[in-house]
Amino acid sequence: MEALVKLVPLSHELWVYLAIDLALALVLLVIMKWLTGLLRKSSVTEELGVKDNFAFGISIAGGMLSLCIVLSSVVGRHIGQGYEDAAVGMLTFGVVGIILVKFGRFAHDKLVLNRVDTVAMISDRSVSIALVDAASLVASAIILRSMMLWVDGSNMNAIIAICTGFTVVLTILLVMTRLYEARFARYNQNDSFQGALEKGQLALAIEHAGNLLGTAMMVSVAKNLIEYNPDGYVSNVTGWLIVSVCLAIALHLIIMVSKKVILFGMNYRQEVDQQHNVGVACLGLTLSIGIAMIVNGVLS
Repeated sequence: MEALVKLVPLSHELWVYLAIDLALALVLLVIMKWLTGLLRKSSVTEELGVKDNFAFGISIAGGMLSLCIVLSSVVGRHIGQGYEDAAVGMLTFGVVGIILVKFGRFAHDKLVLNRVDTVAMISDRSVSIALVDAASLVASAIILRSMMLWVDGSNMNAIIAICTGFTVVLTILLVMTRLYEARFARYNQNDSFQGALEKGQLALAIEHAGNLLGTAMMVSVAKNLIEYNPDGYVSNVTGWLIVSVCLAIALHLIIMVSKKVILFGMNYRQEVDQQHNVGVACLGLTLSIGIAMIVNGVLS
């Protein structure tokens, strides 16, 4: 057997750190679930098990996945520093992550999708709104994770850099959504993008979810392009903001060209916006995420 499978030896200490991180991650996920039910004034069990609300399930799944993405940047961060420091660090960054994810969802509802009552629509089983809601949470977490990997250590300077840098997340989500709204209005006789989502336009929601996720993956590359300065609170934020906007716009332009080449001879906008073609929208989602992954792989 040893000749067929050669495993890398892992120390007993590493398994202990893994057990601590997994246990605390599970606790934080339970807290996330509890807060979701508390803020929406209905239990998760009732919404999923009794009402069979698929939209609610998509939304809460996005929230939990976003927390896991954030926590993935913390696990193993404190190996060798002692079990107590590892537990405190995991809890600290986990709590910061939960707060920022919740704040991000609130800001997305009030600023980005400001014409849609997201909570009410998800309660009414709107899958399109739930998809965009989940995608925005996951996109926020992807950028937040890159910031957590970017900062050095677990001190107050790192936490301040992450919290202030989160404004970049909201700015990117807001800018990309407004650009998408302007594009939708231009091709659809000034029709409302948010209104179309509210009516249950699933293809549009899928495409926009891909835009959000692809943009987040593209923006996460910024951690390899910006130098971290523990005391440079302003320069850290402005650096992330400028580089992130440039990367997001670059991705948007590359995707536009890619769609014209790959879908040559097809009216892509008509297929998604007016004919609600989910298949074409899925192709758009794939291009957004795929191109972002390619650029990420090169610049990483």
